[in-house]
Amino acid sequence: MLPNVLWFDQVNRDDVGVVVGKNASLGEMFQKLAGQGVSVPDGFATTAAAYRGFLESNDLVAPFSGHLRALRTGEASLHEVGKRIRRLIARAKFPAELGRAIEQAYGELGRRYDVDAADVAVHSSATAEDLPEASFAGQQESFLNIQGTDELLEACRRCYAGCSPTRRFARSLTSAPARRPKSSFMPAAAEGI
Repeated sequence: MLPNVLWFDQVNRDDVGVVVGKNASLGEMFQKLAGQGVSVPDGFATTAAAYRGFLESNDLVAPFSGHLRALRTGEASLHEVGKRIRRLIARAKFPAELGRAIEQAYGELGRRYDVDAADVAVHSSATAEDLPEASFAGQQESFLNIQGTDELLEACRRCYAGCSPTRRFARSLTSAPARRPKSSFMPAAAEGI
């Protein structure tokens, strides 16, 4: 079973399906460039397994499928389906194991930067964000200067919900494979890499 959280020093470009391209690239840069004097922030990412666990623990898989089926058959509009799915995610609870994993990683990030509560940037991304046949670049969520575990978990939930906006549903129906959103967490001062 894959872990819920992986650090940038644990992932590389071969892990796109596990932590998405952005995080895999950050991991690759962290591992290869930091030793050459290039300042690459440390951080961690939630995994595809974490997102699946989040959906499954909240019994969201069947409702998502039903809403998407209604969209495909014309029973519901793209706007309605996107709103319904985002609402389901917004009301969902983190499974205890995932919540603990994120909280522990956040605490460790603070220790690595020698601060009590790190200000972090939280980004959503997707496994199909930058494919040759489809790109979702720039359509994901970002939250800056998040501090404390409560804010962090809420930003992560909002990233999960933000990976379901209607414009991405429209593209996914016509051009791209299923996307698995993840979140990455790094010091907020490092934003913009």
